[in-house]
Amino acid sequence: MFTHYRTQGFIVRKINLGETDQLLTIYTKDFGKLEVLGRAIRKTSSKLRSGAEIFYLSEIEFIQGKTHKTLTDAILIDKFKNLRKSLKRLATAYKISEVLDAMLKGQESDEEIWGLLSEIFEKLNNPRMPNTEYPILYYYFLWNFISILGYQQEFYLCSLCRKKLTPENIFFSPGEGGLICNICGTSIQQVKEIGPNTVKILRIILKKDWPTFKKLKIKPEDLKSLKIISDYYFSEILEQSK
Repeated sequence: MFTHYRTQGFIVRKINLGETDQLLTIYTKDFGKLEVLGRAIRKTSSKLRSGAEIFYLSEIEFIQGKTHKTLTDAILIDKFKNLRKSLKRLATAYKISEVLDAMLKGQESDEEIWGLLSEIFEKLNNPRMPNTEYPILYYYFLWNFISILGYQQEFYLCSLCRKKLTPENIFFSPGEGGLICNICGTSIQQVKEIGPNTVKILRIILKKDWPTFKKLKIKPEDLKSLKIISDYYFSEILEQSK
């Protein structure tokens, strides 16, 4: 006799298996990240289809078999319909799901991650949010998600000498734990120069101060710098986690 488990979850990834099955990656409120098999879910007659689409929030039920979990019920809670009306919103959601899937290896619930995902999907679904804010929403998620996982970096003092940073000639080194001053930066090989505006943006992001963050007039060069630093840091973390 199988035990049935119920929880809420964001469906963040779907992979087709065979002719009718799908493997769903779901971040759940009570169990963390799960991979659940949807048997015959691609058939038009499947009762699971209506609650198991990508980027849905659903109440799901599953059973644990010998080798995998199997979906037995999926009741839609929120389909985030506005998210699907914009390619930029969808692109942001896919980037977020890729980060989530890459960084979470085991099954463990986390209230902070659940809260962050709920906040992000609510913002992605907000019809009043302009398209220009979606790229920065991804970085808002990325840095706060990484911080929750324990990869917090120092953005106020030099990571090496612990002295207060000046706006000129600041460097970023994930290996050394964050920002590095001009003097210490000369002795480190793997660093990226980072501008004072990017430092300011990252400080606001890590305070989770979205009202202030969305009011920032982020210039194209600052957004480019933010992308370079974020991609660099994320690749370093992925390398460490292998």
